[in-house]
Amino acid sequence: MDDKKITLEEALQCFCDDPDPELEKRLNSSDMFQEAVKISMEISTRYHTPEELRDLMSQLTGRQVDGTFRMFPPFSADFGKNITFGKDVFVNAGCRFQDQGGIRIGDGVMIGHNVVIATINHDLDPKMARKNRYAPVTVCDHAWIGSNATILPGVTVGEWAVVAAGAVVTKDVEPYTVVGGVPAKVIKRIARDDAR
Repeated sequence: MDDKKITLEEALQCFCDDPDPELEKRLNSSDMFQEAVKISMEISTRYHTPEELRDLMSQLTGRQVDGTFRMFPPFSADFGKNITFGKDVFVNAGCRFQDQGGIRIGDGVMIGHNVVIATINHDLDPKMARKNRYAPVTVCDHAWIGSNATILPGVTVGEWAVVAAGAVVTKDVEPYTVVGGVPAKVIKRIARDDAR
């Protein structure tokens, strides 16, 4: 096995349905996942000013988090480097982001307590030995994710949409809608005039 450090670009290539097996071995033995655990623990186990939290989230994601980003810890991510945040995002306490497949959070998004965003699933076919399957999650501008909601791989939550507390979102959410339940279904349409 190659002892050369894996790059972020190589790591991101592993999060597909058919990654290069040697590259995948190098990723699994790399320190990238441990770095995410370490930063998540630092965020979650000590008091930090809002500025310090933004710095830690910038380290976790590998890109500058906007000065309008706000968060209440604790928070955890399993990889970190495949999350992007827009401007004026709020993440409440207890959220868990499984970001290997990619998580994109738009401007003005509010995320409630204990939200789980998952981008990995496992193949159901026994011949595939529960092989990882990755699909990105996108939360578009001004969406609101209620407390204890779970968003599953491959979902896009449209702009100004609301995911009710406790919902399990298994498919895309149209813009300007409210969804709730398990699995989440449309329970209301939002008049566009009401969105601002």
